[in-house]
Amino acid sequence: MLEITPLDCTLGARVTGMPPGLQLSGAEWQEIEDAFHRHAALVFPALHLSDDEHIAFAEHFGAIEFLRDGQKVVRISNLRPDGTVMNSKEKRYQTLRGNEGWHTDSSYMPLAAKASALAAEIVPERGGETELADMRNAWDTLDDETREQIEGLSAYHSLYASQAKAGFVFKTGDGYGYHTRGAPLRPLVKVHPMTGRRSLFIGRHAFRIPGMEDGDAQALLDRLLEHACSPPRVYTHRWQPGDLMIWDNRCVLHRAGAYDYTTPRVMRHVRVAGDPEHDLVSTGRDERADGFAPTAAAPG
Repeated sequence: MLEITPLDCTLGARVTGMPPGLQLSGAEWQEIEDAFHRHAALVFPALHLSDDEHIAFAEHFGAIEFLRDGQKVVRISNLRPDGTVMNSKEKRYQTLRGNEGWHTDSSYMPLAAKASALAAEIVPERGGETELADMRNAWDTLDDETREQIEGLSAYHSLYASQAKAGFVFKTGDGYGYHTRGAPLRPLVKVHPMTGRRSLFIGRHAFRIPGMEDGDAQALLDRLLEHACSPPRVYTHRWQPGDLMIWDNRCVLHRAGAYDYTTPRVMRHVRVAGDPEHDLVSTGRDERADGFAPTAAAPG
């Protein structure tokens, strides 16, 4: 029998009692989906899914977003294919370090992600946690003056901008995402299509607000992020192999915890694509061919 227990946080619930092979009835899957919308994140301890089961699980929440090389499932890992550990000059290593900043998945793509389902395969002895932050409560607890200020504002989202702010300059084609000219423009306040709740839609990929000086825009985004990613809105998951966690990218930010990068960490990731009616924005032509210039487009 399924047991769904809220976490000690403004978001999230722990789900236990899952049967082997995900042999759930339609009513039980509906119970899980309802809990997902209510809590915005679900933790399934010691589920130990195979790749195919992981994909099948995520497909109950929507169509899968194809990631690296057209795959539905990818390993987020600091290991090379031969099992050796990456070094700090490799782009994938730099992406892992960038992921230590608060973000929502695929906001830098035309179609932002609906959900992310992450499972642990190999975890370090210390560090490497995943943190979640509740953007619904972040909006609910904003002061009226700030709400009025940001209600009609939007920000561009760019993987190149966020990596540059983290000290890693990518060139066009180095990363999965759009560059500055083609960067998606998204409102700072998002209305959830299922619950109707407002939430902040920010994170490290947000970097410029039309109509504002870049320095002022970054200061506002930083202030919102500091407010949003503070207790009691933050849940820290300390992984054990076999754990699975799914969260709603439309109202939750997440980040990876730092760890000793000379030790292996292997996570398996399946991403649920957003709904074109609510999560798709138009993008301009991506004309930049040179490296992203952080002083020009991502000050602060």
